Amino acid sequence: MESQFCQHFKASCYFRIQEATRMLDIALSKLSPKQLWERPNENSLSIGNQLLHLKGNITQYIISTLGQQADIRNRDLEFDIREGMDLETLWNDLKNTLETAKTCIQKCPEALLLKEHSVQGFDLSGVDVALHAVEHLSYHTGQVAFWVKQLTNAPLGFYEGMDLNTKNKS
Repeated sequence: MESQFCQHFKASCYFRIQEATRMLDIALSKLSPKQLWERPNENSLSIGNQLLHLKGNITQYIISTLGQQADIRNRDLEFDIREGMDLETLWNDLKNTLETAKTCIQKCPEALLLKEHSVQGFDLSGVDVALHAVEHLSYHTGQVAFWVKQLTNAPLGFYEGMDLNTKNKS
């Protein structure tokens, strides 16, 4: 039987992945095919590279580690590709990866979340693995949003129709 904390932790990870997916979907809908591979400069990533990188990171951290599958990531390739893949393919691949990741988190036994894992050279508990992957997804979602705003000069409206000035209640 899972602890209440474990259940809440998994639900929070699930929610944050869903939220990032929703935001990415909105942001990516504003892009033209040409904008997918544009880079602000040589030290930055295109949105296409960001999507490849997110797929690789989520696969390595959640699917491989918590889903107990082989680590097949080729991290350098995520940054080296400069063209050739279309937005629909990249986005569908990432969405499928995120769906698999949510399933891995939901099915992950509490003991595996508490166990130490070696991931990408780091020794992390399963909780740390999930937290890193969700945080990393959020971080790059923000980068994608920023770059889409730069490329399109358009608002994204992530929270359109919501009153974000509502005060906290306990």
